[in-house]
Amino acid sequence: MSYKSLSGTHLREKIIEKSRFLTYTAHTAGEEDARAFLASVRAGHPLATHVCYAFIADSIGNLQRFSDDGEPQGTAGMPILNVIKAQGLFETTVAVVRYFGGIKLGAGGLTRAYSSSAAEALAESEKCVYDMCSEILLRAEYPEVNALMRFLEGRCAVLGREFAADAAFTVRVREGDAASFCAELADLLNGKVQIFEQNKYFSAFPLEK
Repeated sequence: MSYKSLSGTHLREKIIEKSRFLTYTAHTAGEEDARAFLASVRAGHPLATHVCYAFIADSIGNLQRFSDDGEPQGTAGMPILNVIKAQGLFETTVAVVRYFGGIKLGAGGLTRAYSSSAAEALAESEKCVYDMCSEILLRAEYPEVNALMRFLEGRCAVLGREFAADAAFTVRVREGDAASFCAELADLLNGKVQIFEQNKYFSAFPLEK
């Protein structure tokens, strides 16, 4: 089953009533990855008043954690988590670092501050779709290489090329497209291509707009 996540990390800063809020977002595959990311954020801000966070560390939404880190209960971690859920993201961690500016925001103000910080940072973060893919090895004689390369263009990710006794291309396509991809290629080259399906795994694909 495919799922939406982030394709990297992002940082956004804003000032609310003199308090400084720095929001870090990241794709984190698993709780260990999420905890490591949070540790790196904390290490970068040893003097911060609070480092509040939330994450969904799996691809189906069962592994969820959050922390108010000393803010009034329910004003930081859960609002951040709700934003992640609202955007339909998985394997995603959001950490909001706060440097207190001297003006108390109250429970409602804190909830809005953490929610808006998370929402704005995630809106700016680059997103992608993780889907099951098939890695395929293609081998062809040199007279077929030009036609093969034209076929591959725009249809798949080319992971590797090797030119020796014959030409070998390692490509990646969505698992659901693999059968038609292989059939069309074999038809195009009149069977003059060897096709070997290899590994299957989740991989990032551009988010369709």
